[in-house]
Amino acid sequence: MTTPKEQSAEGSWKQMKGRLKEAWGALSDDDMDRFEGRRDQLVGMIEEKTGKSREGIRKKLDDIAKKVKYKF
Repeated sequence: MTTPKEQSAEGSWKQMKGRLKEAWGALSDDDMDRFEGRRDQLVGMIEEKTGKSREGIRKKLDDIAKKVKYKF
């Protein structure tokens, strides 16, 4: 059985994934699940798939994470 805290974290990750897919359409659920909670690896994968700058990706990730209350 999951705790309320675990359910909240799971819900935040699902919201985060949805927002990431809106921001970078080239991402799949599998891509994001592989890097859940590992910000630097996620940034690298997004950079590889989109060709965007790491700094820009980090900023956008931070903005999205704040909106959905997700902590890396």
